Amino acid sequence: MCRWAAYIGAPCYLEDVVTRPDHSLIQQSIQATECKTQTNGDGVGLAWYDSRPEPGIYRDTHPAWSDPNLRSITAQVKSGLFLAHVRASTGTATSRNNCHPFAVRNWSFMHNGQVGGFELFRRRADMLIPDSLYQERKGATDSEVLFLLGLTEGLQDNPKEAMQIAVGILQRMSRERGTTPHMRLAAAFSDGETLYAVRYASDERAPTIYHRESDSRKGRAVVSEPLVAAEDGWEAIPAGSFCRFHKDGSFEIERFEALL
Repeated sequence: MCRWAAYIGAPCYLEDVVTRPDHSLIQQSIQATECKTQTNGDGVGLAWYDSRPEPGIYRDTHPAWSDPNLRSITAQVKSGLFLAHVRASTGTATSRNNCHPFAVRNWSFMHNGQVGGFELFRRRADMLIPDSLYQERKGATDSEVLFLLGLTEGLQDNPKEAMQIAVGILQRMSRERGTTPHMRLAAAFSDGETLYAVRYASDERAPTIYHRESDSRKGRAVVSEPLVAAEDGWEAIPAGSFCRFHKDGSFEIERFEALL
């Protein structure tokens, strides 16, 4: 399993979320507290938005704790909307193409979870990606397929419904040809204007997501686990939720179910 953190609000340095807090994403890459694997050392990635519609992307296979480029970038780059991810592989190779976040046009996407037995039907899942998007299929992960299927099903126009369809497709394929758990999902994604998050599972063990507003930074962090463990104000997002977080600080949380 993986760990991730996202931010939306007034611009701040990426290091304020990724490297500086007591339980920062770098610390979680060494010793996470709310996932199956404590160590998340199979790669790191960033996606941040600035003056252009497309996000800037940094991804590499170094563990976050030993990546000097990560520390340099996060100390210098300031953004009002960014995603950061540390990876623990569930079976696919440790390669740059398998590192999150993934990006297509103005969209970025990162994921923690698994599609049960994905390797048993990966070719069939790939065949559902249309030719117009298949050139964006760079790696071998279930996460990237989920993202591309979401784009196929209309992420630009209706993000919630598109993800319900995409999650439903892969969950159904896992039931037919894969293994349990069929779907465990904690994802964050953005079009550069809104930050979206989904927490869902086909069983009772959906990966965690929390969110918290910072008065000092005038923004909101959305994370796999709290960045400061002892700090009050972190609110757990319920399982089976679809979330929209806006730059003005407002947000909505709705019920999410896979369309099977």
